[in-house]
Amino acid sequence: MAWFEREFIAVPDDRKNQLVYKWPDVSIRRYSRAIVNTDEIALFVKSGRVVAALGPGRHRIDADELPVLGALVDTVTGGNFYRAELYFISSREFPGIRFGGRLADIVDPVSEQVVTLRAFGEFALSVRDPAELLTALTGTADLADPARVQSWSGDLLLKSMKVAVTQGISQGDWQVLGLSAQLEPIEAAVLRQTNIALYEYGLRIPRMGNFDITLAPEDAERLKRLAKDVKYIRLAGDFQRYAAGELALGASQGFATGATGHGSEGGFLGAALGLNAIQQQATKPAGPPQLPAADTTASQPVCADCHTANPAGARFCTNCGTRLAPPAARHCPGCGTQTPAAAKFCGSCGTPVPGG
Repeated sequence: MAWFEREFIAVPDDRKNQLVYKWPDVSIRRYSRAIVNTDEIALFVKSGRVVAALGPGRHRIDADELPVLGALVDTVTGGNFYRAELYFISSREFPGIRFGGRLADIVDPVSEQVVTLRAFGEFALSVRDPAELLTALTGTADLADPARVQSWSGDLLLKSMKVAVTQGISQGDWQVLGLSAQLEPIEAAVLRQTNIALYEYGLRIPRMGNFDITLAPEDAERLKRLAKDVKYIRLAGDFQRYAAGELALGASQGFATGATGHGSEGGFLGAALGLNAIQQQATKPAGPPQLPAADTTASQPVCADCHTANPAGARFCTNCGTRLAPPAARHCPGCGTQTPAAAKFCGSCGTPVPGG
């Protein structure tokens, strides 16, 4: 009997930082000693059902001391072994578990721009109900791998944060720019949403550590630029004046960096001149439409010998030197107004001109 009692079952020192530790052997020798620490509880599981529980302290694995173990006796071994899975569940809080990733693509209600939100941070995890944890989570995550349980919890937290933040922004409770100032109400909403989902798995997240919700860099720059433009447009009064100011500012920067070397004074002068010119152009009333220039080719005399077109007023041909005859004056038969040589209609009354 004394030899049997030499076997001790306990969580190894290098595994005490695990949420769940599974004893590797499913055949547990009778009269073994199970050592359960003050922040642990030991559960015997058979066929997916918790059949016995051991609280903190030293326990002898014997059906005489723990009658519920009678259902675990392995009759093949003559009653010297109990056949079951033995789990040690930690009841303490595990802080500093990291999570992070992309939350969602959401439309900013203020700017109506689609932006991408990302979240990174830490959270603490603890067991609410050890029995529910083993029965509900056994088929979902490998309880023997602590990283898998923590990763699964982190994914669930990120999913709950996506729901809470999206609802808060869509309802107008939080603005996309400035989410860092709303971390306290965001944390409360996320914990409430996450713990509702974790309840059926026997887990809970008591608190979150340092975390932040950020925009993709290009989205943050775009929203800041839009916010600046909207603010300046309101100050200027309308978009036309704001655009004029932006152009004038560009002109001033050109003066400041140009070859004239006037420095800041030249920049302010260029800004003032550019703004004044743009405002005058914007407020200048539209005049009547400009008519196309008259065709001057009709007044160019053509040489009768070489048929060269000469400049208006030329008395001799620039090509052959022949004296150019002055064009005969033509008058409108209707009103008597003198008309150009090539005119087909009178410019005063519209009467057809013979020979045009």
